[in-house]
Amino acid sequence: MSRAIHIPEGLRELLQDFTVEVIRNQPRDICDFALQYFADLKRRKREEKGQALKSSYEAMMFASDEEDNDEEFVVSAETYDPDNDEENREPTVIHPKTDQQKQRLRGVCKDILLFKNLEQEELSKVLDAMFERPVAAGDHIIEQHDDGDNFYVIESGIFDVYVTDNGVTRLIATYDNHGSFGELALMYNTPRATTIIARTLGALWCLDRVTFRRIVVNNNAKKRKMYDAFIQTVPLLSSLETYERMKVVDVLCPQQYTDGQRIIAEGESADCFYIVESGEVRITVRRTTEEGEIEEVELTTCTEGQYFGELALVTKKPRAASAYAVGNVKCLVMDVMAFERLLGPCMEIMKRNISNYEMQMANVLQSASNSRTFSDVATA
Repeated sequence: MSRAIHIPEGLRELLQDFTVEVIRNQPRDICDFALQYFADLKRRKREEKGQALKSSYEAMMFASDEEDNDEEFVVSAETYDPDNDEENREPTVIHPKTDQQKQRLRGVCKDILLFKNLEQEELSKVLDAMFERPVAAGDHIIEQHDDGDNFYVIESGIFDVYVTDNGVTRLIATYDNHGSFGELALMYNTPRATTIIARTLGALWCLDRVTFRRIVVNNNAKKRKMYDAFIQTVPLLSSLETYERMKVVDVLCPQQYTDGQRIIAEGESADCFYIVESGEVRITVRRTTEEGEIEEVELTTCTEGQYFGELALVTKKPRAASAYAVGNVKCLVMDVMAFERLLGPCMEIMKRNISNYEMQMANVLQSASNSRTFSDVATA
């Protein structure tokens, strides 16, 4: 009697990805290559889980409920309810600043992911509550296992991150004159997971625990509730696991555009990926007419739930098409770093879309005497 063989979930995809890498790299010793490949894969999976814990409150709650015997430690997070938090009754402490300090502070905070989705009023409260801390080489900013007190934004300096396990201390990361740290313990009410030491002279901007939880955590929770349902309707992202979608929601920034406004320009470098939340976006390409004039020809349109700007990020080439708002448009925007970190599971889907772009562009450009090759144009 034949016996049904159960194929573990994810095995086909795992072997397929490995096979692609073998063909791409043509290693001399497949066994050595396999050992290195799967070791790197395991490391990336651990890093992704750590990032999930760091970047998303719901991701933390989801992950803390799972069993994972391979994890070295488990972080248990308490549920944060802003409406019932005693800290919300405490007044916000405002730290006066000179105009020069305010200018510096805004400069270092403009790219901090956790601040990007704050309303202007909320951001102003956060900046008012932040205070400057000069540091000297060797200063311990955070000690592993301590309670969290502040969130830190780096203005200058190099900071090393250490973890101590079973009496062995390892250097696991370094911040070099930019970035932020310390949010994990504040978001999830857990002890500090690392020790962070200043390697050089530097300066930090600090935000106290109460203000951070009251404004930043509360804002992120509202944002997730607002966008998670929408993200599930985007075909590209529907295959993601729950915690993966949460990470995506955390890094999406809403942007609004008026009728006719150019969103991306043909020929520019690619730094963002776009999902249309509402409205319509017109995608165009330039071509040369028989008279030698340059004209823009419509390639396609994108409506609610559709996305654009991904292929230039996949192929790492300049934009070869422009995008314009038709009427009022709202997009959810993801920067290139987050795109590469979070949308790896969707990369094959996006690569398969290249063939669709090839046919569309061939139809549009077939009459152009100096039509470009697909590799030049299918990178919008």
